[in-house]
Amino acid sequence: MSEIRTTCAYCGVGCGIRAEVTGTRSVTIRGDETHPANFGKLCSKGTHLGETVGLEGRLLHPMIGNRRAGWDEALDLVAGKMRDCIAAHGPDSVALYVSGQLLSEDYYAANKLMKGFVGSANIDTNSRLCMASAVAAHTRAFGEDIVPVTYDDLDEADLVLLVGSNTAWCHPVIWQRIEAAREARGTRIVVIDPRRTETAEQADLHVPVLPDGDVALFNALLAEMARRGLAEGESAECEHGIDTGTFDQLADLVAAHPRMVTVFSMGANQSVAGTDKGNAIINLHLAMGRINAPGMGPFSMTGQPNAMGGREVGGLANMLACHLGFSETERADVAAFWNASRMCEGPGLKAVDLFRAVHTGRVKFLWIMATNPAVSMPDAAFVREALARCETVVVSDVIAETDTARFAHVRLPALAWGEKDGTVTNSERRISRQRALFDAPGEARADWAIIADVARRMGFAGFDWANAAGVFCEYAAMTALSVKHGKVLDLTAKAGVSDADYAAMAPFLWGGRHPLAGRAMRQVPVEARTRAADPDFPLRLNTGRYRDQWHTMTRTGLSPTLSQHRREPLLELHPADAGAAGVAHGALVRVVATSGASVFRASITDGQVPGQVFAPMHWTGAIASCGRANLLADQSVDPQSGQPGFKNNACRIEPVASEWRAFLLRRDALKLQGLVWWSRSAIAGGWLYELAGDGAVDTDALLPSGTRAEAVDMARGMRRLAVLDGGGVLIGALYVTRSGQLPPREWIAAQLGTAEAALPELLAARPSATAPDRGPVVCVCHGIGAKQIMAAAGQGAGSVAEIGSACGAGTNCGSCRPAIARMLRKWHDTPAEVAE
Repeated sequence: MSEIRTTCAYCGVGCGIRAEVTGTRSVTIRGDETHPANFGKLCSKGTHLGETVGLEGRLLHPMIGNRRAGWDEALDLVAGKMRDCIAAHGPDSVALYVSGQLLSEDYYAANKLMKGFVGSANIDTNSRLCMASAVAAHTRAFGEDIVPVTYDDLDEADLVLLVGSNTAWCHPVIWQRIEAAREARGTRIVVIDPRRTETAEQADLHVPVLPDGDVALFNALLAEMARRGLAEGESAECEHGIDTGTFDQLADLVAAHPRMVTVFSMGANQSVAGTDKGNAIINLHLAMGRINAPGMGPFSMTGQPNAMGGREVGGLANMLACHLGFSETERADVAAFWNASRMCEGPGLKAVDLFRAVHTGRVKFLWIMATNPAVSMPDAAFVREALARCETVVVSDVIAETDTARFAHVRLPALAWGEKDGTVTNSERRISRQRALFDAPGEARADWAIIADVARRMGFAGFDWANAAGVFCEYAAMTALSVKHGKVLDLTAKAGVSDADYAAMAPFLWGGRHPLAGRAMRQVPVEARTRAADPDFPLRLNTGRYRDQWHTMTRTGLSPTLSQHRREPLLELHPADAGAAGVAHGALVRVVATSGASVFRASITDGQVPGQVFAPMHWTGAIASCGRANLLADQSVDPQSGQPGFKNNACRIEPVASEWRAFLLRRDALKLQGLVWWSRSAIAGGWLYELAGDGAVDTDALLPSGTRAEAVDMARGMRRLAVLDGGGVLIGALYVTRSGQLPPREWIAAQLGTAEAALPELLAARPSATAPDRGPVVCVCHGIGAKQIMAAAGQGAGSVAEIGSACGAGTNCGSCRPAIARMLRKWHDTPAEVAE
């Protein structure tokens, strides 16, 4: 079969993919070398998309409660509940919560239904949690949500400032592009981040800014540039909050390199001062004239594949559509274009306020599409209470059982990445096609089509699109209103494309390379603010992504390859904080905040500043008993954007004890209860569980039925069990210790589902003959372990590039290159007799 050109499902880089379907639900993936976002490069997540297109856990039929229903019954119920709610309580009693996982066509249909026909702007998106502050900063400075640069500017920059961005992990393809610029033109790289991340380790300068210290830093930097005669406009002396020597180095770099791009992402946006951070960055560029020319400008990197597209079509509650606001003339123009029967009167509820309204009963009907707010929203326990109280919860999703779906009264099966057809917009305003690789499984349908069916059942006209192309053409035509009101967004040239042209549409950039050239821009004065200290919660919690996982892991959590990088949620903390709390490396640790508590595995590292801890945001109740970071974030938001402050929450830590520890192998997913701790991760033959508990170990509940073999060492509190089926295939195994060490997992995990190992080997969890030990996997793309990398170093490979040539590590997505560089530094700093 020929290759299908489509777009990656993950971050906002918007990488092009060439996919070749090789079976009913199998596909090979490679980067599209002709796509201008990535020129053939892919990160580890994109490379292994083929591992996530199976039907395991999929929602394939409409469900009402826990029973299967037909589409007509389910849609009649949804439309009827929505209509009755509006009639009894008004349009603002209804809300939609949507997602950057939706295509622009899905987003457009949802926005049109709510704002033009339900009559409420209570539609918000999970992009509120990642990009809303950048949107607000752009609007204040530029009069429109415009990213004023493109990826080409990174190629031509002499200085790149990365603010609140672990780019090597979160946007690896962009990181490769920045690395290439450094190699080609000597581009200097500065990372401004409280943590010494993998990206910071590779920078020319790491600026360890205090949590939420970005505004003070950039205000001070602007004042310093004005003092040097390099900046014009508003500036005032301000304490920068960092080491004076580091500040001077930063100022010297900024002064010396006019071609400067400042990339800012979640670390800046996810703050109670996120909008001011964005404007502080923009102010510096405006004051120094470093915008609207090659190699310079402020660059907001989006987190989701279609966060930008959702912003364009009006997916945020404080936008109308097509970058329009809620003035009388804008509302009238939109109403006329849509022939709207009940136009909304003003902005709706932003995400945190929306779920508060659900909690109090103001919102009685909530339709959630393609997102998992029971995990991803701040104060997630409060959100779960809200969902439990809501009269009607409808969930459109691809997975049957998520933390959110368990609260749903109606579940509607939507298309997944490999089945969707439509468009997405990446961080540089480039619109690309997403094309279906597989037929829709079961009864799954496109989100825009589900929305249109509900709209028609409610008696609304204007939702009779025949296909995604029809939705896109209507949206493109609507951007004529943007132009009328002086906006840059203009897709009118695409409004009349045929179905065939839509099917073949190549990636294109709207707005040009520098869309703000010749347009009015303004500096916005901002003041530094700090969050109050609380002696009962002396530590500051930062949350973020892992390299190889995505959002709440409903997709990446199915990949055995991607699960190798971090199998459990780790709390990273400084040795001083660990020692003060009595927490050992690898032990369980409870994090307590004002809004809740959660348990993680402790990872003690000097990459953390004393007084600060870091936790990943991915883990859910479906894959762990705890480790849910957003139970800890409170409901504080940025006053301008409504974006929550995930990066700077007060907390304390305490050790968690258990009487025994274990790991479990099973071919199927198991629901566990009554343990101190459990988490699971995908392996090739099934699932690997990490367990901790008190009292007796219930082996019957943990292991499948079959032929058991057991080894016990009572003196060391060790117990090991292996379960075989009738053919001698390993179908389950349990390894328990009360005081000793557990064996390595890698070899025994690889035996699950096979009959290759003898019973003594299974109980020992190692082969009888010595096998090559690759060590922990560092390069997921090529499956290269730490010991293989060190062996290459021992044979003379002295640089990251030489390691790549020797064993392949780091030669695909590049996100492991910082880790390889760190290993090489450690190797060169270690005496030879020790290294050997």
